[in-house]
Amino acid sequence: MKTISAVVEHYIKKKPFLQSALAQGIINLTSLSRIVKPEVEEELGKEVRNGAIVMALKRLSDDLEFRATHRIVKVLKNIGEITVRSSLTDFTFLLSNSILENQSLLLKEVNRNKDVFYTSSRGVNELNIVVSSTLDPVVEQLFNGETCTQKSTNLSSITVKLPAENVSVPGIYYFIFQRLAWEGIILYEVISTTNEFTILVNDEQVESAFKTIKDLKSL
Repeated sequence: MKTISAVVEHYIKKKPFLQSALAQGIINLTSLSRIVKPEVEEELGKEVRNGAIVMALKRLSDDLEFRATHRIVKVLKNIGEITVRSSLTDFTFLLSNSILENQSLLLKEVNRNKDVFYTSSRGVNELNIVVSSTLDPVVEQLFNGETCTQKSTNLSSITVKLPAENVSVPGIYYFIFQRLAWEGIILYEVISTTNEFTILVNDEQVESAFKTIKDLKSL
């Protein structure tokens, strides 16, 4: 048999931003109960008092599952080096039989200049390449025969070093990207390894993105 608490919890879990705001105590529970009430009553098939919904919301807001846990905060406080690179270009190509050979030629060019930025990731259908804008002519020449579906310029990258324990604590990336989303920061790319990740943002938003990530260390 469904309970008011179970229905309210299910409603909140479907809305991550609402869940986080509830955990931080920045929502008026009475006002929220009025919004939740129609769906709760429809789910239960009966009339429900606002007070009962408020109590269910209160229990959820006190539940550790709905809070930034101590383990997440501990990891974020130990964020390591944050590296920013500017003047980057993001290329996206459709996969082909020749694209890996062209990529190997590009790597040779990259190795000749250790100061340039280069990173790449491969999906099921696409290959993504991010390089310093000085390499744009080289990429365009080497990949002339490939299908380029997107080219974005005037981008910056922010690379964040995470503590080794990040792989054993759930919610780390959600917590970080949630904060970036709250600040209205658009992510062009997200590239990660085991203990670090890189985001690609517009040059105009790099300062805001950097500050948002840096502020996580003082939670």
